[in-house]
Amino acid sequence: MGFKYKSGGDIRCGDRVLVHGEPGEVELAADPLGNSLSEADTWYVSEFGGGVIFREPKAFGRIFFSAPETEDHLAFVARADS
Repeated sequence: MGFKYKSGGDIRCGDRVLVHGEPGEVELAADPLGNSLSEADTWYVSEFGGGVIFREPKAFGRIFFSAPETEDHLAFVARADS
């Protein structure tokens, strides 16, 4: 399944984003329905449920969204591997 941006694209670790207008990066995308979770993601999902952590050092440090596809203040900028 995977998490998606409001625009419809898949959220992946390392993606460059804007969070409330500030530049950031996807640090963790832990999908509870994902088939290939790492050990750390499995632990995170079992403790907190699924969600995405974004690193945004200027204003927030880190911010967690459990349903990023509904966030109006989150925008995809670039993929790390592109």
